[in-house]
Amino acid sequence: MPRPQPPDSIAPARATSLLLRARVLIPIARPPIDDGAVVIAGNRIRAVGRWKDLSRGHSGEVADLGEAIVLPGLVNAHCHLDYTAMAGELAPPKKFTDWLKLITTCKSGLTYSDFAQSWLTGARMLARTGTTTVGDVEMVPELLPEVWTATPLRVISFVEMTGIKSRRPAAEILREAMEFVRLLTHERCRLGLSPHAPYSTAPELLHLTARASRQHRLRMVTHVAESDQEFDMFMHGRGEMFDWMARSKRDMSDCGLGSPVQHLERQGALSPNLLAVHVNYLGAGDAALLGRRKVHVVHCPRSHAYFKHRAFPFEELSKVGVNICLGTDSLASVLKSKKQAMELNLFDEMRELANRRPSLPPQTILRMATINGANALGLRREVGELSPNAFADLIAIACKGNAAESFEHVVHHSGSLSASMIDGQWIIAPESVETASSAG
Repeated sequence: MPRPQPPDSIAPARATSLLLRARVLIPIARPPIDDGAVVIAGNRIRAVGRWKDLSRGHSGEVADLGEAIVLPGLVNAHCHLDYTAMAGELAPPKKFTDWLKLITTCKSGLTYSDFAQSWLTGARMLARTGTTTVGDVEMVPELLPEVWTATPLRVISFVEMTGIKSRRPAAEILREAMEFVRLLTHERCRLGLSPHAPYSTAPELLHLTARASRQHRLRMVTHVAESDQEFDMFMHGRGEMFDWMARSKRDMSDCGLGSPVQHLERQGALSPNLLAVHVNYLGAGDAALLGRRKVHVVHCPRSHAYFKHRAFPFEELSKVGVNICLGTDSLASVLKSKKQAMELNLFDEMRELANRRPSLPPQTILRMATINGANALGLRREVGELSPNAFADLIAIACKGNAAESFEHVVHHSGSLSASMIDGQWIIAPESVETASSAG
């Protein structure tokens, strides 16, 4: 695979400080600010506040975005970039296992180059629609680190592991993944581990991976309790998924002992470094258990709608203090629309959630797409908020409203961005920026 080149739109490193002004600023970690400003030096935010306060004595570059809302770049806590090419290829299934069989067949027909192109296409989608940080599950980790260099995104790549079909020893699978993790370093990107799901990963591999991830302070991702079939398999030792896995020679002795969440607890996998993706089907006491173990939960609204799952247990999880964040999942599980092109877009996920839960405050939804995702990915106070010493990752959207209306405007935003910055560099440069005097 030829080494991809960084996009031409990435500007050189900032030599002087920048004072950025906008009609409204949403720091997330504090209330919105009318006529707000951000001071950026290098790749970090140095100050956040009102324009009239920060402009006094500022001697560097000044840029006024005008009628715009500036907010932190969105944090997509769960994605499968290398599945982007499957957009619209899989019709919504009647059963979750039907979809698993379809996607397995679809993946088998793709080449290394197909996966590379798919990854890069998905990354470009995210960058142009406001995501600046993404947690991505890597089915083809060999694409790294080359694809990292070809995107401005801040990427946490989770090395995917299964092992049911290969029959390889769990210790060998984990050792190979950890060697990969130790070998790769990158200024902007990092690695984690992803035992795929309880049904597709042997209990020993789940246990060993959980222990290794804590020992080496790595984030871990697993899909859990995504479908009613998975819940039935673990809770009752029966059903379509149980029969399919049994035919695949999976040892089914871990089934019939409780819910998928309880299965993870038995393997020692529930801990603050775990991102539990989906969590649509809970047994008695599961929410409280996730809360006690401080597990992060990633909800993917459009994927949830695609499979027609029962209502996501938002209230049950939030009541016990679970940190809930948002992800796009992959385009292999998004409904095809005649009205708009299919793309990985966290604004679409926010709108889907808002439409399904109109009583949910827009500020709560925006936190799920920013600061909550940052906390889940181990990037607290670094991304997902505009605050001193955080990375200069921010986006802007056009808006003529005031701070009181800003959350609603952001959550229902559609269309292009006015600007985007990652690591202090313009990714989408403002088309018309008024360079003002700092005394203005």
